[in-house]
Amino acid sequence: MRTGTVKFYNDSKGYGFITDEETGKDIFVHATGLKDQSLREGDRVSYVEEDGRKGKIAAQVEVVD
Repeated sequence: MRTGTVKFYNDSKGYGFITDEETGKDIFVHATGLKDQSLREGDRVSYVEEDGRKGKIAAQVEVVD
């Protein structure tokens, strides 16, 4: 699992971006990739990188303490 920080997330549109802690690159996250919770800017999360239609996306995203 990878870890990162939520850079931006729009609840009403259901998408945002996570900045990966290791690489510093942003990865797209969609509401369908969340594990039962909403995200807020600044949340630290763990996730799995998967191939999406337009590149890498975050999946199995969950907030970590």
